[in-house]
Amino acid sequence: MVLDAAVIAFALALAIVSRFGEIGAKQGKYLYLEIAAVYGIGWIATLAASGAYESRFFGSGPEEYKRVIAASIRTLVLVAFGLYVVKLDAARVFVGGAFVLGLMMVLVGRYLARLWLVRQRYQGRLTHRLLAVGAPSSIEGLVKELTDQPHAGLTIIGACTPGVDDDTTVSGIQRIGTLDNVAAVAQAMQVDAVIVTSAATINPRVIREIAWSLEGLSVDLIIAPALSGVAGPRITMRPIGGLALLHVDEPSFTGARRAMKTGIDWMGAAMGLFVLFPVLLAIGLTIRLTDNGPALYRQTRIGQAGREFRVFKFRTMYTDADHRLAELLDRNEGDGLLFKIKDDPRVTPVGRWLRRVSLDELPQLLNVLLGHMSLVGPRPLPVMDTAFQGHVRRRLLVKPGITGLWQISGRSNVSWDEAVRLDLHYVENWSIALDLTILAKTVAAVARRDGAY
Repeated sequence: MVLDAAVIAFALALAIVSRFGEIGAKQGKYLYLEIAAVYGIGWIATLAASGAYESRFFGSGPEEYKRVIAASIRTLVLVAFGLYVVKLDAARVFVGGAFVLGLMMVLVGRYLARLWLVRQRYQGRLTHRLLAVGAPSSIEGLVKELTDQPHAGLTIIGACTPGVDDDTTVSGIQRIGTLDNVAAVAQAMQVDAVIVTSAATINPRVIREIAWSLEGLSVDLIIAPALSGVAGPRITMRPIGGLALLHVDEPSFTGARRAMKTGIDWMGAAMGLFVLFPVLLAIGLTIRLTDNGPALYRQTRIGQAGREFRVFKFRTMYTDADHRLAELLDRNEGDGLLFKIKDDPRVTPVGRWLRRVSLDELPQLLNVLLGHMSLVGPRPLPVMDTAFQGHVRRRLLVKPGITGLWQISGRSNVSWDEAVRLDLHYVENWSIALDLTILAKTVAAVARRDGAY
């Protein structure tokens, strides 16, 4: 709130000076500073009333930013209406300029604050303490998911399970109570929230009784439904009578959003090739001059619907690399359909550097222009179509991408099972906003050189 107040005050003052050239400008009998004070206080109050300061939205997800934007628009409408009611003809440039500048600065401030908060949470600080309620197996899965997402700031510190004979620990979490004393345990441990997951004995009546027992304790209640791999945009709640029904939309593989994604791919690839052409040319010449082999390497990959295509990459291995593959199979450090060797002797010195900084993938912008690939999607693999069996074939429902969830989650350090899980999550829950987020995180991952070899 202090951060928002500071940047909004600065934006309002800057709007006054930019419009009138001085901070003491007047409108009738009122100083613009007085109008700005009401504007700013109303803005902060509207942000607070819209839930923009609820800590559960800090650190992850778009909800914090959505609430900030919605509250800011409401503030602009209220200010315009208020000026009309009191018949005060304030400069539109001041009112509109302060809104645009203030909103941008608030969002940037929130983003920087989130970066700081996430760093603290990765170090185990500033997290929400949770008491988990459910079967040991369900709590185990919950602990794993939350541990894999430390930026969310949710830490399970204890568990209440249905039976007294359940394991004393669940994924290292101490079992402290049963379903009969959830509120007492929550109060004794001073948790911020109780999170209820699935168990054979947990039914709507039990959940309702837990909710009643927590009233007045300032402890939130979170329900974790037994529904995995489905992102928020596909879920809507439909309250019917006393029921809260979750409606899960089908994955989107066609339609206007897909057409928009294709347009973004083409424009992004064309701009990337134009801007990076000098870099691409320099890399190509360096490869040619170091070992006289071709600068580009083309390999058959499996694309959308199992169609084969030739992927372009800068050559990072010696020209006889494919013939030497058989002698290195016993050194494979990958699993599943992956073949990876951290210190692959077939990689050239220049190629090793290109892999470390991920520049060897840049020619795939040509594949995007040709319609074989997308900027974001599952990585195309150099295997036969028949190798994709069972649910793994769902990777082929969309175009492969230059980057994806796999690449921003550790790249070569990710196991095959985890890579498949990440790819399938993307296939079924993709959105334009998710694509933009992945592209932004790819830049950060490349800068950190996570799992690149």
